[in-house]
Amino acid sequence: MAAAGGALLHVPEPRAAAPRTFSRPRPAQARQRAAATKRRNQASCEAPPAKRRSEASLPPARATDAKENPRAFKGKAQKAFSPETSSAGASDGSRERKPGVKTSSLFRNNPEIPALLRPAVKQRQESVFTSDAFQALDLHPHLISTINTVLKMSSLTSIQKQSIPVLLEGRDALVRSQTGSGKTLAYCIPMVQSLQAVKPKIQRGDGPYALILVPTRELALQSFDTVQKLLKPFTWIVPGVLMGGEKRKSEKARLRKGINILISTPGRLVDHIKSTKNMRFCRIRWLILDEADRLLDLGFEKDIALILNAVNAERPERQNVLLSATLTEGVTRLADISLHEPVRISVLEGSQDQMHPKSRAILGASPPAASSELDGFAIPVGLEQHVALVPSKLRLVSLAAFILQKCKFEPDQKMIVFFSSCELVEFHHSLFLQTLLGGSGALAPGRLPSASPPLTFLRLHGDMEQEERTAVFQEFSRSKAGVLLCTDVAARGLDLPQVTWIVQYTAPSSPAEYVHRIGRTARIGFQGSSLLILAPSEAEYVNSLASHKIKVSEMKMEDILSVLTRDDCFKGRRWGSQKCRAAGPQEIRERATVLQTVFEDYVHSSERTVSWAKKALQSFVRAYATYPRELKHIFHVRSLHLGHVAKSFGLRDAPKNLSASALKKKKAHLRRPDPRRKTQSKHRLAELLRSEYSSGMGASGAKVKRPNKRAGPRSAACAQRPALAVGQK
Repeated sequence: MAAAGGALLHVPEPRAAAPRTFSRPRPAQARQRAAATKRRNQASCEAPPAKRRSEASLPPARATDAKENPRAFKGKAQKAFSPETSSAGASDGSRERKPGVKTSSLFRNNPEIPALLRPAVKQRQESVFTSDAFQALDLHPHLISTINTVLKMSSLTSIQKQSIPVLLEGRDALVRSQTGSGKTLAYCIPMVQSLQAVKPKIQRGDGPYALILVPTRELALQSFDTVQKLLKPFTWIVPGVLMGGEKRKSEKARLRKGINILISTPGRLVDHIKSTKNMRFCRIRWLILDEADRLLDLGFEKDIALILNAVNAERPERQNVLLSATLTEGVTRLADISLHEPVRISVLEGSQDQMHPKSRAILGASPPAASSELDGFAIPVGLEQHVALVPSKLRLVSLAAFILQKCKFEPDQKMIVFFSSCELVEFHHSLFLQTLLGGSGALAPGRLPSASPPLTFLRLHGDMEQEERTAVFQEFSRSKAGVLLCTDVAARGLDLPQVTWIVQYTAPSSPAEYVHRIGRTARIGFQGSSLLILAPSEAEYVNSLASHKIKVSEMKMEDILSVLTRDDCFKGRRWGSQKCRAAGPQEIRERATVLQTVFEDYVHSSERTVSWAKKALQSFVRAYATYPRELKHIFHVRSLHLGHVAKSFGLRDAPKNLSASALKKKKAHLRRPDPRRKTQSKHRLAELLRSEYSSGMGASGAKVKRPNKRAGPRSAACAQRPALAVGQK
């Protein structure tokens, strides 16, 4: 046993000393080495030597960099992003590797940003306020006191100074004025003044004396709140609102009890005209169409015609008022069929000599001059307009950087961001909540400057439940700072206080829609700013705006991204203990890459988020294909680089067959044109978009299980979320 143990102890010694001696290898080892040498020689003949050397050297290079160049960025993003890993794993294998310079595919192969040519434009401007007070008007003393104390207004705006005396005379009027100029009070004050003077006093059970049609539920709530404040001294007059959000049974009960000033969206009112027996218009004295151009969009013209026929059948003699910030051909056509010898009221710079009601009454019988009105829009004086040309791959990080710059590093900033669809709103809302607010652990609030205010993200679109929409609208109205991500459902008539920035992430389909979007800021004489984000291929849209006398100034993308250098949580590598004195372009690119990587890590964290991003991308492409014919040369779906666009949704690659399916549908449509199918798809699109704006119903009919035969097919398809009536007396 001792001998055996000694033998065992001496066995490792020759093996350990073998590397230091030059003993002759065994025959088996020699054969293995010869075979390995032969394989290496064959591989060297088949593959380029440079590629072999680079592949062999990559792992130790990464390990060395990880030791010598530790990351300053902590959390989840530290594991997901490394400048060296990103550079080595890029698709471009022939990329030159310069020492000390980090590059990313985020800034490679982007289209060149063209020089933005902005033609000289003289914008139309309107003077908002006048020196006249409400006491100069022939109004009830209690009404004047309510305006001064409750609404806190003392002087008339220009549109109110012109409209109120004309409407008190009982004339029909077509009112055009810029957004935020006080058009709601321009018709509410004379309406309340005339109704409180009715003898004998109005009874609640009499039914509607005034009917106000508005395009969206939020505008209906806002108008209801204004009317309710004006009626504080006149408690016998009861206002009410009809819209999606409540059960139809509750609305019928309120109508049976009595509503004297009825505010409604067109779709909901049509539903009650068809299905509610106690809907009467025999005492209507006022018919007001607010935001008349939006009321006529898509299928609303038929609803307006049905409402006009129902009112004319019971009360042909009444006072009619149409109001809009823009005059379109549809508004002119509606004025022809609904107004009787109307007075045209418009506030434009240089037209003060025609402001007297008597002189305007002579001009009022003639139709609006479309050539002059449609070519230019009035922009608030205190509104600064900007445009930024951003490549598709950089759109997401540019939007996030701009939000951080204005709402995180500057105090009391309130921003509205417009998107083209509900899916885009939901995707970006969830993405920003999980990344910019630290939901993923990447950009935790503690890593941002402690002195900066917290970010607040809200969303608003037509697919939300009415209770949630109302809560969001009221919360954003009361807040002093925050970001509201929304569709065009918030673009019309809403008076959201203290909004400082309007960002249009997707370009509007018309200059009129552009004017309505930016009109959510710089209201009633306040200051405001707007930013329109365009791709380099969409730069010609600036000329389209200039043709309508809209002037914008350019904001550089580099200036937007430079805000990322203000906080070290976006730092791509450690610069030692010294702080950066001046942020160079390379550092800005590195930090933008860090932020983009955070977004991509969240999107690719689960199959659900990847599917969500793909659906949002498909929704963007579908919306991009719906631009009108006159803008197709600027916004054409074939000009989109789907791989670059996918990057702006946090996707590392473009989804497969995304464009092929659309192309197949287009080819099938060209081969077999079917007019009936085209008509059906048009009606379907109209119904979907109507639910987004003002049908008063939800966007889908999934909740409707038992159609109401008595209400007709339209009511059965749309009976979902009835209305919210606040403050019933």
